[in-house]
Amino acid sequence: MTFTIGLIKASLPSYFPEKHGVFEQAESALGRLAAEEGAQLVVASGVPMDASQARQAMDVVLAQGADFVILLHGGFTMGDVARVLASYDVPLGFWATPEPSHEGDIQLNNFVSLNMSMSIARGVRDLQASPVRWYFGAPDDAALQGVLRQTIQALGMCTALRGSRIGVVGGLAPTFYNMAVREEELFKRLGVEVEHVDMHQLTQAMTGFAGDAVARELTAMAAAADVDGVSDAQMNLTARMVLALRELAKANRYDALAVSDWPALQQDPGFHPGAAFSWLEEHDQIPVASEGDVMGAVTQLAVKAMTGQVGCLLDMTSPQLAEDRILMWHGGGGPLYLAERRARWINHPMIGRGTEQGPIYGAIADYCFALGPVTVLRIGRSGASRFSFEAQVIKAPESGFTGCRGWVSGFAENGETRSAHDIVGAVLDHGVEHHFVLVSGHWNQVLAEFGEWSNLVTLDIAKRERNIGLSPRQ
Repeated sequence: MTFTIGLIKASLPSYFPEKHGVFEQAESALGRLAAEEGAQLVVASGVPMDASQARQAMDVVLAQGADFVILLHGGFTMGDVARVLASYDVPLGFWATPEPSHEGDIQLNNFVSLNMSMSIARGVRDLQASPVRWYFGAPDDAALQGVLRQTIQALGMCTALRGSRIGVVGGLAPTFYNMAVREEELFKRLGVEVEHVDMHQLTQAMTGFAGDAVARELTAMAAAADVDGVSDAQMNLTARMVLALRELAKANRYDALAVSDWPALQQDPGFHPGAAFSWLEEHDQIPVASEGDVMGAVTQLAVKAMTGQVGCLLDMTSPQLAEDRILMWHGGGGPLYLAERRARWINHPMIGRGTEQGPIYGAIADYCFALGPVTVLRIGRSGASRFSFEAQVIKAPESGFTGCRGWVSGFAENGETRSAHDIVGAVLDHGVEHHFVLVSGHWNQVLAEFGEWSNLVTLDIAKRERNIGLSPRQ
C-alpha cells in the first residue's frame, strides 16, 4: 500500500514566500524524501487564505489519497486555515521555515503563525487521540529531513496496518491466555481484521499438492539452509505446509498468519511446522506467528512496514542479570536472513523429547543471530500498548538453546541506558505478553512516533534497584 503525503501551501498575500523560494524548495525537498521512502506527494494548487479555500485544498489532497497532510506556512497564515484543516480526521503536520535574515523588515513572519496554528488545533481536536505534529526548519536542513522521514515511516506503519488481514489457523494454543485478543478493539484501534480458519481446512489442503510442486519447494529450502537429520517424510510435510499456508494467504488476502503449531499438528499429520513458518517469512515475507499469537502477527506486520523485513518472533528466555544479558530464543520459525552463518533445518528438539521415538517432529530453523544492533518490541493489549527497547546482539560463552536465538545486551530506551534487570522488571511488572519480535537496527524513535499517532500506551522501562518482587505496575 502506497503512503501518500498531501501538501497545502498557505500564506497571506505576500511576494516574500515566492521571493525566497519557500514553496518551491519545500515541495522539491518533500518530493525527494517521499520518493526515497516509497511514498508519493500530492500538492494542492493555489495558496489558501481563508476557511473556504482551505477546505477546497484539503478536499483536493484527500481525494488524491493523502494519508498525511502538511500545512506549509510560507508566510503568515490565517487561523481560519489551521482551524479548518484541524477539523478533518486525518493525520496532520504544521511546518514553518526560518526567516531568511534577521534584520530590517521581517520577511515571512511564519513562526508566529505556526505557534498560532498549533494553539488553534488544540481547541479543535483531541491531540492525544489525533495528534498534530509541528516542524520547523529549512527544506534542505538535514535534521528536519530526518524528522520528516521518521514521520513518514511511522505513519506508513499506521497505513499498512489499517486494512490488513490476519488469518488465525486453529485458534490460540492451549492455556496461552495472555495472548487472547479482543478482536473488535483491535480493529477499532489499528484497523486490523482477524479471520479464523479451521485447522482441518489446512491439513486437508496439504495432501492436494502434486509431487513436483513439493519437490521444487524442497529444492529451494535446501539451497537456503542445510537439511541436518530431518527425514524425507518430515521435510515433505514441511513443504506441503508451506504450499498450503501460501495458498491460504493468497486466496484470502491475508497479510500475516497466526497458527496454532501444537498440539493438533503433532497428532495429524504428525509434525511441527516451524521450518515452514521460517521459509514463508524468508522466501515470501509472509509473517507467521506461532501458537496463534495474533498480536505477535500484528507486531510482525508493523515491523515489516517499518523496516521492509519480517522480524523474528521470540520468547524472552533465561535472563542472566548479573552478566547484564538476556537470551532471546524460540524453538520454532524465524527468517533466515538474521543468521550469523548458514542456517540448518533440524528436527524440533523438544517435541517428542524423552519418548522412545525421540524428537522426530521436524523441522525448525537452527541459527544464531548476526552480531549488531537490534530492536525488540511488542504491540499488545489488543492494539492499545507498545513495549520496545534497543540492544546489541553479543557473543556469550554459551551459544543459547537450539533454535533461532541470540544474546542481547547494551540495552537502551529513548537513548537512555537500561540494564537487563530493568528490561526483565518492566516485562514482568507490566505483564507484557510474549512473544517479542526482534529486528535488525535501532528503531525506537520511529516506534515512539508510531505509538503517538496510534494513541498507544507506552509501557516504560524504569531504572530500578537490583531486587526482585516489586509491586505490579499498570
